[in-house]
Amino acid sequence: MPKAFWKGAISFGLVVIPVSMSVAVRERPLRFSYLHKRDLVKPNQVLHCPEDGEYFSIKDTVRGYEYSKGQYIVMTDKDFEAVPLRTTRTIDIQSFVDTEGIDPIYFFDSHYLEPQPLGEKPFRLLRQAMLEVGKVAIAKVAFARKEHLTCLRPYKDTLVLHTMHYPGEITTPPELAEAKSPPTKAEVNMAVSLIKSMEEKYDPEQYHDEYRLALEKIIAAKLKGKKITVAKAAPEKETEDLMAALEASLAKTKATTGKGK
Repeated sequence: MPKAFWKGAISFGLVVIPVSMSVAVRERPLRFSYLHKRDLVKPNQVLHCPEDGEYFSIKDTVRGYEYSKGQYIVMTDKDFEAVPLRTTRTIDIQSFVDTEGIDPIYFFDSHYLEPQPLGEKPFRLLRQAMLEVGKVAIAKVAFARKEHLTCLRPYKDTLVLHTMHYPGEITTPPELAEAKSPPTKAEVNMAVSLIKSMEEKYDPEQYHDEYRLALEKIIAAKLKGKKITVAKAAPEKETEDLMAALEASLAKTKATTGKGK
């Protein structure tokens, strides 16, 4: 399990639950480096000051906030630690809501919560009570130099905390022009039938990063000196007969899954 990066407490009314927080998601991208094209050597990354021409290292930097064009005020670690917020050490539960009332666009990242020794009983009590009422908690907590809006919910034997975007961070969706030829009732019914034929219980274990697997094969082939052939992508074309395409899709799905027989 990843090491805890935050320790504090959940504030649940007048109940205080000591907890620690660790990351719940770990991305595993294949990492590539920029190399000098001529000799395939990884270059040194240096910092350069255009004012005095000096090259310097990261230890010679400070964190600055640009309050006016080209004008900065320096912020130190002590300045950030001095922020007078209750949520710097507390996951402050604001309310309990239905999960369905939160649009997925607001969710950002996931973190596991683990009770400290003195918080084990109230931690389990909160989790069990949330399961009983079928609600999730909306809370605020500050870490990584930001106060996060979060959703706290039961997950397996523990609680998971999802950081969320604030409304002002969500951009306005594009305005779509009015449809010249809206879907007919028959087309909608056929699309509904196609959706139902593809219904199944979600099983995360059946999904894999196909791009990563294919890229690993290419890397392995290049290491063996094999020639890489580029697969031709099927040309994109407009669906001229929407109903015919839906019917063909439905027939194909039924033949593959056996549904509808």
